[in-house]
Amino acid sequence: MHRLPTLYVVPLYLFIFSLSSLNVSTAGDEDDPFTPKAFLNRYWNKEVRNDFPKPSFLFSKASPLTAVQSAAFAKLAAENALSSRLPDFCSAANLLCFPDLSPSLAKHDRDSNFAVYSNKNFTTYGTQRSGGIDSFKNYSNGDNVVVDSFRRYSHEALGHTDRFSVYGTDTNVPDQSFNTYASKAIGGDGKFTTYEQSVNVPNLRFTTYSSDATGRSQSFKSYSENANAGDQSFVNYGKRGNGGPNEFTGYGTSANVIGSRFSSYGAEGNGANDTFTNYGNDQNNPQNNFRSYGEGGNGAIESFSSYRDQANVGDDSFQSYSKNSNSAKVNFASYGKSFNEGTDKFSGYGQNGNGQSVGFKTYGVNTTFKDYAKQGINFAKYSNVSSGGAKMSVSGSLAKRWVEPGKFFRESMLRKGSVMAMPDIRDKMPKRSFLPRSILSKLPFSSSKLGVMKQIFHAGDNSSMETMMTETVRECERLPSAGETKRCVGSVEDMIDFATSVLGRNVVVQTTENTKGSKGNIMIGKVKGMNGGKVTESVSCHQSLFPYLLYYCHSVPKVRVYEVDLLDPATKATVNHGVAICHLDTSAWSPAHGAFIALGSAPGRVEVCHWIFENDMTWTVAD
Repeated sequence: MHRLPTLYVVPLYLFIFSLSSLNVSTAGDEDDPFTPKAFLNRYWNKEVRNDFPKPSFLFSKASPLTAVQSAAFAKLAAENALSSRLPDFCSAANLLCFPDLSPSLAKHDRDSNFAVYSNKNFTTYGTQRSGGIDSFKNYSNGDNVVVDSFRRYSHEALGHTDRFSVYGTDTNVPDQSFNTYASKAIGGDGKFTTYEQSVNVPNLRFTTYSSDATGRSQSFKSYSENANAGDQSFVNYGKRGNGGPNEFTGYGTSANVIGSRFSSYGAEGNGANDTFTNYGNDQNNPQNNFRSYGEGGNGAIESFSSYRDQANVGDDSFQSYSKNSNSAKVNFASYGKSFNEGTDKFSGYGQNGNGQSVGFKTYGVNTTFKDYAKQGINFAKYSNVSSGGAKMSVSGSLAKRWVEPGKFFRESMLRKGSVMAMPDIRDKMPKRSFLPRSILSKLPFSSSKLGVMKQIFHAGDNSSMETMMTETVRECERLPSAGETKRCVGSVEDMIDFATSVLGRNVVVQTTENTKGSKGNIMIGKVKGMNGGKVTESVSCHQSLFPYLLYYCHSVPKVRVYEVDLLDPATKATVNHGVAICHLDTSAWSPAHGAFIALGSAPGRVEVCHWIFENDMTWTVAD
């Protein structure tokens, strides 16, 4: 059968359209042989050598661009001019792009209540306000991309109160910055309650927050609980402040791989009073960095109570903490009582201090103290490695806090009639599409080109966009593990090329059919093993966070892959068709991997199975 050639030349007439027509579809475009989807269809026919139906779930992720749009944007990309039409490009190509915020010119001289609000730039808001209260309630909740900027907010205010309540809950990729918030303010207070709960990949920045303020209190309660990944930074927070208490209560509880950075927090302050209570508890692998915290302060009282309690692993670093301070009182009580201990580093802690008192009571294991003050430091009921501190075991109830029931299971559970928990397999990533190769090939993708990439996608310094692009590129450039073959792909064609290079051209790609059964119990129905249930090799592809749809694909040796009918335990009706993969060799996995927490085992001792989540996929040789 004669097939159309893979390569094609776009007719000249497609280029004579003005760029103003980029968002205009032509009649009958779905039948146009020059669209990215039509090209993908021909490419699949050429590269995949079997008669299995084309995977509709994969084809649905192909670029939605028309032939006209694809040609025009490819031309802009070649000229390094996509940035000038980024909103059009993002809208037409279904990409993840952050809005460009301009300062709000609205004046708010009286008390204001901001409800059901999103994506705003509050610059010089509340400057020199006297008294009053502003509240942000149900702000940016449930949105996909949230970008809010508070710059010079409440600057030089007198007795002004700010309330952030139920702010940004259930959002995906929130980016919020508070720059010089309440600096030089006198009195008043700011309260963050239920802020950014259950969010995905938060990037929250407090820069020069409350610096040079007098008597202004701040509290963070139920902040970033149940969040997934992401970073939060407090730079020059409360610097040169005078007598302002700060409270972090229930901060980051039950979050997953959250990083917090406190740099020059409370430096040169007078009479600071900071408390961290139930901070980072029940977290999975928290990363906290306190650098020059309270340095040069006078009469500070700082308390860390039940900090990182019951967390899994975790690494904290205290560098030059309370250095050159006067009469500081710092108390660490029930700090770092983690399971699968992490590592804490105290470098230059309390050095050159005068009249200080630092106490460590019932402190966790595996800690390094380097160049800390030898006077004024008290260790009571302290457990460390040298004194016989032992690795703690994880009870079933605690394991459930870190690893969702059903996320990992044994191969023996895949038998007809078994009832098991089903994790939440819903895709929590932003909805995006692949790019066509004609555009993708003209865009840079490397750590050496991050500056150009930031310019194209309008990624500001220290923004969520910059962070996610940097981290994704770094992971894609990481050297493969022993025996691993890997590649990041931004087009379906690139994914096909990688999968067939590993497995050959007789391949099939699968994913779990839908999300029914998630967060409940399911019954196992008919089970079919791919490749006759024999040990095989697969290619797994997982989404990465990037402006366009990008997958991290890698070879997975020594697995068994199963197709499974999932039933409602009560009615026995089929509700889903699941795909499960069982990793037979786990010897190279980390001992702190969630699978071993859930299954109560260790690397190399058990096989580990999991479902293929929504929009993830696995490629295998077709039967």
